[in-house]
Amino acid sequence: MTDSASPTSLLGRPCRRQALRTLPAQEEHVSAARHFAADLLETWSVPTSERDSAVLIIDELAANAAQYGRERMTLLLALDHDTLHIVVTDSGAAVERHRPDIAPDEHGRGTGIVQYLAQSTEIHQTRSGREVRACLRCSP
Repeated sequence: MTDSASPTSLLGRPCRRQALRTLPAQEEHVSAARHFAADLLETWSVPTSERDSAVLIIDELAANAAQYGRERMTLLLALDHDTLHIVVTDSGAAVERHRPDIAPDEHGRGTGIVQYLAQSTEIHQTRSGREVRACLRCSP
């Protein structure tokens, strides 16, 4: 974990603060990602309403990574001025968008929640898995 005035960021530019956590891609580790983020964002003095939105985004992205990732999931949080960058990567393959064996009211809301709360989202398939980025405005 890095938390310094100007670390070399994994986002490709200096960030005020950043932290990285890698966990097994299993459902029982989603709560660890959520608690890690909540505690860290409180330490960084992110206001409660924005912290709650960030934790909900992280919960949804970590749950997806745990469901579709094969080995591990990584959570990167970077606070850059008034923007919190949330990046969750996993070692899974591309996600199938429509699964007829699952009722539509049981799954699929997570992406909509993330898109509603975040100012921007991006999903990239990489050589080693999938990367999902969400940006959230927050007051320092």
